[in-house]
Amino acid sequence: MIYSLARAALTVGIGWAIFRSLKRIFGKNPLDNLPGPPGGSFLAGHLDKVFDDYAWDYHKHISKTHGSVIKLRGAFGARALFVYDPKALHHIIVKDQPIFEETVGFFIATGMIFGKGLFATTGDQHLPIFYDVTHKLRDTLMGKVSEGPQEIDMLRWMSRTALELIGQSGLGYTFDPLTEGSEENSYTRGVRKFNSTFDRLNFAQQYILPLVHNIGTPRFRRWVVDAIPWEPLREMRDISDIMRSTSEEVIGSKRRAMKQGDETVARQVGGGKDIISILVKENMKASEGDKLTDDELFGQVSSLTFAAMDTTSGALSRTLWLLSRNVGAQNKLREEIREAHRRCGGDRLGYDEVVSLPFLDAVCRETLRLYAPVHTTARETREDIILPFSKPVRGNDGSEMHEVLVPKGTMVFPSLLSSNCNRDLWGPDSYEWKPERWIEGLPNSVTEAKIPGVYSHLMTFIGGGRACIGFKFSQLEMKVVLCVLLDKFKFAPAKGKEVEWRMTGIVTPAVAADSGPPQLPLVVGLAD
Repeated sequence: MIYSLARAALTVGIGWAIFRSLKRIFGKNPLDNLPGPPGGSFLAGHLDKVFDDYAWDYHKHISKTHGSVIKLRGAFGARALFVYDPKALHHIIVKDQPIFEETVGFFIATGMIFGKGLFATTGDQHLPIFYDVTHKLRDTLMGKVSEGPQEIDMLRWMSRTALELIGQSGLGYTFDPLTEGSEENSYTRGVRKFNSTFDRLNFAQQYILPLVHNIGTPRFRRWVVDAIPWEPLREMRDISDIMRSTSEEVIGSKRRAMKQGDETVARQVGGGKDIISILVKENMKASEGDKLTDDELFGQVSSLTFAAMDTTSGALSRTLWLLSRNVGAQNKLREEIREAHRRCGGDRLGYDEVVSLPFLDAVCRETLRLYAPVHTTARETREDIILPFSKPVRGNDGSEMHEVLVPKGTMVFPSLLSSNCNRDLWGPDSYEWKPERWIEGLPNSVTEAKIPGVYSHLMTFIGGGRACIGFKFSQLEMKVVLCVLLDKFKFAPAKGKEVEWRMTGIVTPAVAADSGPPQLPLVVGLAD
């Protein structure tokens, strides 16, 4: 019976997709006059190339060849847009954000995996916790390299550190002692598998899930998931279960402490001043009509933890990798950090000192510009809308296009990578890693473009109502970890292991020709 239902749901989904695709293929569309790459398969269009794990060159190619507003073929013959024009981005991300909304499939999938939560975090008051956690990492690495340089998977340690940082500062909860002999938390392992698993489910998420997600009761739907012998689905089920059980434990510990009184709360990690402790406390005092449900509370924990962990650990890993390949920049940054320590005394720089180090700031900004952890986002128009451009686009018929009508239901892909590397704004060296550009001064073309991102003329943290409101937290975390590690250690590439960066939902490193899990092997030694 269960397989018959699954087949029926699949048949309905495929039939509906074919019907819609016939309308898309043979019907006229205002987007047809826009430039774009030729070809594309019927099933995936150009999307299999745009979202391929190794699509770096393809993104650069279509941006250089077709400009900043590009027509793509989507799944089943649909038209789609690939956009990095500043004015168009402003309308998509800020002005008309309710019309250019996340896809229905994305909302359903993330709601099922994370629960009903928002991405949120806090700021610089957590600096002491940052140092406490990062010093644990430092001490563990010191033990590993005390007798000489060692090859270490720094992605693993950055992931563990990022989880513990958001755990203590955001959740008031400790996940990981960060010692060599301790077992890695199951949450960390689950998050490392999330991106590759989620990508393998992308087609089902967009085209099947919206049609079947409300069939039957939650218990019935779980039974269906358990019965379907599809590895990616079962992996995502297990990851979701880990997130759910972790969230239940975090919320449960808060409730138990609050029932025991303020002294017990004060003894918890974070002293009861973390986001989740405050949320649970206020929720307990709210009227029944205003209270968040348990599912909503659990969703806050899951979404907060995932958002703060995976992107920041990826950005830190990328920075260490870049510094390992640019010894001059690594030495310059180390000297700046050590000079600050000599000037201030002690091994804990204050907030003002950390954020005012010019080369550290330049290294972080340039890394986040050129290598945004998330390279492309997806939106779907909720109604027909006119999308204007900052400069004319030459249409396929030779006319100048200053705007285009985007029909309801169109998939739109704002390219964070292409916006951050726009040659018209950043110049011919836009795809080169040059931290000095932030010290020497940005060109007027950048400052006058009015990029709608919340961070430093960049789209890395997006903007508008869907912006990452934890971007300052992430910046400070990166800077503190780099200050602590570079003061004591030097980093070099691992011999015989070429690292490649895969364009999964959140960019991850891996060893070339290795089908194993994401990793970043670097040779770590004591700095002179």
